[in-house]
Amino acid sequence: MSLPKTFDDLIEEAEALKLYKKLIIQLNKDLLLANIDLEFNIDTLPTSLKLLLQETVYHLIQNKFSDYLNLLYQVDVSENKIRQLDTEDIVNLSENVTFLILQREWQKVWYRAKS
Repeated sequence: MSLPKTFDDLIEEAEALKLYKKLIIQLNKDLLLANIDLEFNIDTLPTSLKLLLQETVYHLIQNKFSDYLNLLYQVDVSENKIRQLDTEDIVNLSENVTFLILQREWQKVWYRAKS
């Protein structure tokens, strides 16, 4: 499996394989396990999904850093990938982390669908 390189590629692939709703379900499951107060409706549009998740990640980085780390752990985002990100601009960082979270969640959904 080659991971999607952009958010649009990820959503396009998820929708083409009819796995977008499973992506939301997986994300909701990990948010709940990480004790993050955010749940997406199964019919959430991709742009809304990205924006709401990014706002949440931004808020966690700014105000609840331990919860942010817990979310990354729960989703199982690679520590190396996080370390490679530019941390100077928090808005940019939150956007990149949001994509890494969605990319990892997509990986989980894709593997389950293929096995």
